[in-house]
Amino acid sequence: MTDQSIFLALAEAARTGKPVTLGVITRVNGSSPQKTGAKAVFHADSRITGTLGGGCLEAELQRRALEALRTGQASQFDFLLDHDFGWDDGLVCGGKVEGLILPNAQAAGEGFWRSLARRESTRVWGIDRNFCAQEGHAGASQDWLYQETVRPPCALWIAGAGHVAQAVTPLALQLDFNVTVMDDRPALVSHRLFPAETHLVADVWETLLKQPTPAGPLFGLIVTRGHRHDALVLREWIHGPFAFLGMIGSSRKARTIQEHFIAEKIASPEQLARVICPVGLPIGSRTVSEIAVSIVAQLIQERARISLA
Repeated sequence: MTDQSIFLALAEAARTGKPVTLGVITRVNGSSPQKTGAKAVFHADSRITGTLGGGCLEAELQRRALEALRTGQASQFDFLLDHDFGWDDGLVCGGKVEGLILPNAQAAGEGFWRSLARRESTRVWGIDRNFCAQEGHAGASQDWLYQETVRPPCALWIAGAGHVAQAVTPLALQLDFNVTVMDDRPALVSHRLFPAETHLVADVWETLLKQPTPAGPLFGLIVTRGHRHDALVLREWIHGPFAFLGMIGSSRKARTIQEHFIAEKIASPEQLARVICPVGLPIGSRTVSEIAVSIVAQLIQERARISLA
């Protein structure tokens, strides 16, 4: 579950006036079931939106969150995941987890949480020493218990609206990519085949390939209906600002296109080396669904590499 779901749950709680508690992991040392920044919204009816790690850790934090709703008292927590929870509970990661329990987090206001969920621009927010959620600022400060930067999602452009694109798109949307699918076949560029959140564009390729590029990291996936159209898209995209550019096909196809592009001076060997073909992690995929999993896994891997750079 993405942070967008957390922010929307807090916005809805603010809109309806229903009390909720926000739990945030603010620091992790060693092995743990979740990372810094993991969040969960604990509802009075025992529902949980998001997760702080599951199992006995989350059960204890839910107990504390519901108690915080009753008392109105915010708190900090830290657990050693081998001492505080032993073998009987089955949680022996060995790490240390620190975090915050923030009752009535919806008090920051529907507009505040909904604007974070929209992620239209890079913003900093945090929880200050008075346990209030509010806008933050870049750089560490002793006046804050927790701060994080919220950025727009990575954009994924998919050239081609066939079976692979139809399988990749819902997975990528669930995993926080902003997906645009483009094709010159209007019958396929339809929300009958793609989730409602997908941005769909149908036109001739010459027009499609002149789309203005978005701000932030841009990922490209070329899965058109044939080698000729793949090469047509690659001819344009290889000169674009893509953080990742993958194309479906065999190693032989990749060599053929590379040789042609170099001979025709369309692209340099260095530019062509950036193109991942065949796209997807080598997991032995055969079916369309398996191919989609391998592709999206590679997108996640590359996104993580970029975020750590």
